[in-house]
Amino acid sequence: MSNFSEIQTEILSLYQLLLQQWNKRNAATMTGMFASNGILIGFDGSQLNGRAEIYAVLDEIFTNFPTAAYISIVKEVKMLSETSAQLLAVVGMVASGATDISPQVNAIQTMTAIMEDGKWHVALLQNTPAAFHGRPELAEQLSADLRHVLASSVAQN
Repeated sequence: MSNFSEIQTEILSLYQLLLQQWNKRNAATMTGMFASNGILIGFDGSQLNGRAEIYAVLDEIFTNFPTAAYISIVKEVKMLSETSAQLLAVVGMVASGATDISPQVNAIQTMTAIMEDGKWHVALLQNTPAAFHGRPELAEQLSADLRHVLASSVAQN
């Protein structure tokens, strides 16, 4: 059995790969990262259940809409058991051709991962709008933090 920090690194890698596949608009690979009965809850509250539904909807989205790319900051990875873990992140999105995030779609993402067939898979990915009603300073700080990550990633490329 892997040690605690190795598993956390595997969970972080799973999440980063998931976002990379979204950014590449790769419905098939992204869907394959979900557990057989995985759930994806979108920013608008849409719930997709199981790989077949996740694939069908992602494929339609990627085919028909110019999706924005994710920028993320992972806040925490914690083990729930030897075969399950939870990751908490904040995300922003950069529209195709844009150079800045769109603060109105900043979100909190929670990913629950489980071990299935000897490999880590996404059991649940939930997107919650980071509206911070009545607390504009939190929304502004989140946008500033995400812009810092975006600037760093642009500088590296």
